[in-house]
Amino acid sequence: MDRTQGQTEQDGQPAGGSAPPVPGSGQAPAPSATNTAPTPHGPARVVTLTAGDFTLTVNPVDGSEIEPLRPGAERGRPAKRDAAARTARETAARVPALPGPGGLIPALLGRDEEQERLVRLLARGRSVRLTGPSGSGRSVLLDAVAARCAGLAPDGLVRLSGYGHQQPSELLQTLYATVYDAPGERPERDELLARVRDIGAVVLLDDLEMGGPALDELLRATPECAYLLATTPDTRSPSDDSHIEEVFLTGLGKADCAHLLEAGVGRPLTDEETAWAGDLWFASEGLPLRFVQAAALLRQRDELNHTAEDDDEEEPGVFDERPRDPAQVPLPTLAEGAAPAELLASRVSESARAALRIACALGGELPHHAHLPALVGDTHADTAVAELLACGLLTPVGTRYRLAAGVARQLEEAAYGDTAAEEARTAARHYAWWTGHASVTPERVAAEADAVLAALAGADVVAAVLLARTAAPAFAGSLHWEAWERVLRSGAEAARKAGEVAEQAYFHHELGVLALCEGRLDRARAELETSIGLRGALADKRGTVAGRRALALVVDRETEVAASPPLRLEAPAALAAASEALTVPTPATPATRAVPAGSSAPTAPLAKAAPAADRPALSARVAPVVPVGPVSAEAVTRMTPVVPVNRSQEPPTTLSEVFEDAFPLSPKPAAPAAPKPAPAPDRRPDRRRLVLLAGAGALTVVALGTVVALALGSSDDTPPAQGPAVSSTPSSVGTPTVPSVSGNDPAPEPPAASAPASQAAQPGQSATAPTPGRTPGRTPSRRPSATPPNSPPPSSVSPPPTTAGPSPTPTETADPTPTATQAVTATAASPTAGP
Repeated sequence: MDRTQGQTEQDGQPAGGSAPPVPGSGQAPAPSATNTAPTPHGPARVVTLTAGDFTLTVNPVDGSEIEPLRPGAERGRPAKRDAAARTARETAARVPALPGPGGLIPALLGRDEEQERLVRLLARGRSVRLTGPSGSGRSVLLDAVAARCAGLAPDGLVRLSGYGHQQPSELLQTLYATVYDAPGERPERDELLARVRDIGAVVLLDDLEMGGPALDELLRATPECAYLLATTPDTRSPSDDSHIEEVFLTGLGKADCAHLLEAGVGRPLTDEETAWAGDLWFASEGLPLRFVQAAALLRQRDELNHTAEDDDEEEPGVFDERPRDPAQVPLPTLAEGAAPAELLASRVSESARAALRIACALGGELPHHAHLPALVGDTHADTAVAELLACGLLTPVGTRYRLAAGVARQLEEAAYGDTAAEEARTAARHYAWWTGHASVTPERVAAEADAVLAALAGADVVAAVLLARTAAPAFAGSLHWEAWERVLRSGAEAARKAGEVAEQAYFHHELGVLALCEGRLDRARAELETSIGLRGALADKRGTVAGRRALALVVDRETEVAASPPLRLEAPAALAAASEALTVPTPATPATRAVPAGSSAPTAPLAKAAPAADRPALSARVAPVVPVGPVSAEAVTRMTPVVPVNRSQEPPTTLSEVFEDAFPLSPKPAAPAAPKPAPAPDRRPDRRRLVLLAGAGALTVVALGTVVALALGSSDDTPPAQGPAVSSTPSSVGTPTVPSVSGNDPAPEPPAASAPASQAAQPGQSATAPTPGRTPGRTPSRRPSATPPNSPPPSSVSPPPTTAGPSPTPTETADPTPTATQAVTATAASPTAGP
């Protein structure tokens, strides 16, 4: 069916896309419109590729098979193409020559200044963004610049098309395949970035549709390339850090537009046509596309008016169909000149109008001219492309053509889109037969990718499933994986709607394999598990085995990712030194027994400090707590608060939080502690509560012992002979008794405002009775009371302290006016008194 492939059976093919078999050719008959499934007896397209660390075998029957790259099968770094190979590839990438008469190709007018500036900037290695509205002649200007920049860079000139690309990954892959000679290989992303970094070429990127961060990523990946980016004003601008020069294209001048119109018509303009061209220039703002279309209108008017015929043939004969006085076709109106698509389409051939209907059904994409005879049903329909291009209704996009800007909307308003569903279904069935044919290479299918995807989007579910099933292996073999993914997703959705479970399982399997090749493990697992479940329901053993093999590779990759160590488990040397300088463990100060002054007994700690390795490191130095006064033997062991390392109570969830807490980069001053609400009481007894309870019990015992000692000292029994005599009456009126810690070092006490009701327990006083034969350390005194002498003195026990701080020293005073009934004299005790 394709003349470029030496097949001629399409000449008699009907509009449905089927063709009778050629006798003796050995070729299977083409499918009919009702049964378009490819014959199972034909050779299957099996392609083996290298995708990163995997070997991918594209199997159109049971699904692609993927396995790790075998040892020794690794390919070395591919070599770059030489000048001859680049020239041959560039020639193959040009727009193909069209059969039939073509229109006059106008020369580049009014763009000399822009052309010189672009060439000068590219020669300096600068990247330029050429911005102009649709129809301003950007592609023609790029052709002129390409002719002058072919030998500037070591890797030559590369022309790419950015139409339909929103991410730079596919553009980088195309650039890599153009410069390097690496057939059947698609490297993974890291290897791809490493190879394209060494490319030094002048890249002409037409119809760019991306900007911002995506464009910055493309420029960073290829720092040795100079780009000429042709785009429209509505495309997103690059970032400020990209350093791209901006060149804006405006409309042509009035004189240049007139010259362009004369070159398109092929004759000088009349005065009426010159005035009409002036009005059109004002309305169209000098866009060259409008004057190419205006030249086509004038040529059609000349053909209708027969202005090119000889004078002797102007008079028609008797049997001539023309009227004797034909009416002259007037000039188009200004509105028709501004939107000429409907008028131009009405004056072209029927095959050209059928091609326009197909283009409207495919979203503006026009199939290759070799497909038009089968789609239109006319053997000479391939000449329609040249006819439409001469009228300015088509514009080149890479190696194909599509409707010019604004033409699709004008044709839809003229009812050219009423048969879109039928045309899309016809195109889908034709492409399903063509892409499944064994003689069609994957590269040719990739060149027709946009038209195939457009037919897939507009066809019914049955035709869409068939087209996706046959086109997916071809896109996979051509390394055009963006189109491969789009076909698979569309096919899976169409198969779900049509109820084709087997085809749905195939599409999910292929999506899982594609995700595995691209490193998306979660997506690959989900797609493969779905495919295995569907094939298990169908009892498809071969497909289930292929899916399980691919799923095993996903599990292995997930295990490798999970087993890989984190980036850093230890702090750097500088951070470790800073951490040691800032983190100083402060031991808790143990409580010591109170020793009388002058005593040589060493201070013994009550609790042994923990070893340095077991003590938690503090984030800041904490000064040891020094007791203010003497601490009793029964006092609770002092607790030194420990500052926690983590600033938050919740455990860290990320690696950055762990390193931020464990290895602070710089010491920060402690913020003033805000008042915190009282925490809720914890019912579980902790260590501190147990210690406090033990301390409270000890203090209670001390207080009770002190009461008992006072009671024994105030009894009327005669003290022992070896003990000192204790007087219960003050030795002097109005003079308080001065307590002393030892017999040689008395300590005066300040007078108190009021005397306590009873004698309180002293921190340094023993809980037992005075030892016989030893002078007591202080002279106890009693406050006179109205109770009989033989009754025990009243006493009050103070509540035990809740903290481990030093207890205040109580002061004792005597009543200056004792009563006569309370004058009970006893031998006064003095330090020098004997027993």
